Amino acid sequence: MDLIEAFDPEGIVAVVGAGGKKSTLYALSAALNRAVVTATVRIPPFEGHVSRLVVTDDPVGAVENAAEGDWPLGVVPGRDGDRERYLGYETATVDELAEATDAPILVKADGARRRWFKAPADDEPQIPATADVVVPVASVRAVGEPLTDERVHRPERVAELTGLDIGAEIRPDDIVTVLTHDDGGLKGVPADARVVPLLNMVDDESLETTAREIAAGVLEHPRIDSVVLGRMDLRRVVDVVTA
Repeated sequence: MDLIEAFDPEGIVAVVGAGGKKSTLYALSAALNRAVVTATVRIPPFEGHVSRLVVTDDPVGAVENAAEGDWPLGVVPGRDGDRERYLGYETATVDELAEATDAPILVKADGARRRWFKAPADDEPQIPATADVVVPVASVRAVGEPLTDERVHRPERVAELTGLDIGAEIRPDDIVTVLTHDDGGLKGVPADARVVPLLNMVDDESLETTAREIAAGVLEHPRIDSVVLGRMDLRRVVDVVTA
């Protein structure tokens, strides 16, 4: 199964969590004929992953005036001061952008500082109200790692949701708990949005076995009908596990 079949991206696709958000956005944008890549939070430079990047306070105009060779098109409002990152738009701006085009809007909707696993802070994620698809991401490689900030963004939040002690070994069930928790992977998800979790970094047979164990637990949640197992660094779907 390819990326488009696996995620069925349409409208606003908000990607949250840790362990492959950006690679998922870039993989989807490369697979689609037309797509907009943007963010509602800070995002590192991504010029090399789009045909054209426009820094603008008017993303609707940028999309409406895009030429055939501009796709996939990136839009951001500006830089984060002197830092090597771009700012994100307000969620309402992304909602307006989706009304102006039929191209999928691929959105980085929270941050994780390159960690493999996370639970969101009070002000995260920043998911647009009209999001059609939400993709909570976790790296299967987090299983067996200690719950510390070396591999986990906001380990104290994960501890609150799972009951794990800081420094304890992360188990498959802990990934399930966070991905399906109303204060975890489902936080801020619009009521009518599809939820398609991604277990990323499924790099070998052992990791695939672990991923399938996690997917079985995630699929017990009534909002979730499928879980993607993938290697987004290779733009590859390993499998799609369904209920």
